[in-house]
Amino acid sequence: MTEPLTVFPQDNDSTAPKARPGWGFLFAHPAHMLALGFGSGLSRIAPGTAGTAWAWLSFVLLSPWMDDLRWGVLIALSIPVGWWACTVAARNMGILDPGAVVWDEVVAFWLVLWLVTPTSLVGQVMAFGLFRFFDAVKPGPVGWADRLFHHLQPGVDRHAWAKAGWGIMLDDLVAAACTLFVIALWRFI
Repeated sequence: MTEPLTVFPQDNDSTAPKARPGWGFLFAHPAHMLALGFGSGLSRIAPGTAGTAWAWLSFVLLSPWMDDLRWGVLIALSIPVGWWACTVAARNMGILDPGAVVWDEVVAFWLVLWLVTPTSLVGQVMAFGLFRFFDAVKPGPVGWADRLFHHLQPGVDRHAWAKAGWGIMLDDLVAAACTLFVIALWRFI
């Protein structure tokens, strides 16, 4: 079993991976819990897909208590709070865009599901598949958004970790927009 990551000081400027995060890292800081999708990012196989599946499950479970206003507020608040959590977790792992950080998938897929609802189970499965395609393959604008912050040098740029947090969130929000665009085209045709 892999040892949990140690929480590193804020001034850590190394972007080399320290170790694979474990349950100890997850519970070491509230930001880690959120950024790692309440543990879904600890998946050894396709953590982004696991995070997206967690988003789908939580969307279904929360929906009876949510209306459009509540979803809108939750998603709107989840973006800046997610930026903070992703920034802290990435900095503490010493990696600009760690695969275990999946809050970006969670928020982006909540946005997709919120905007396509009501839809059937088949519609939700198609939205899941499209979102995972755009997030994993990163075609066109998704790849551009993903590359925006990969040049950062934490030892040189004092705001590198904060920028990395936005970079983590941005490509998934662009993947969500691409997913919604394709679904809108499909519904229009």
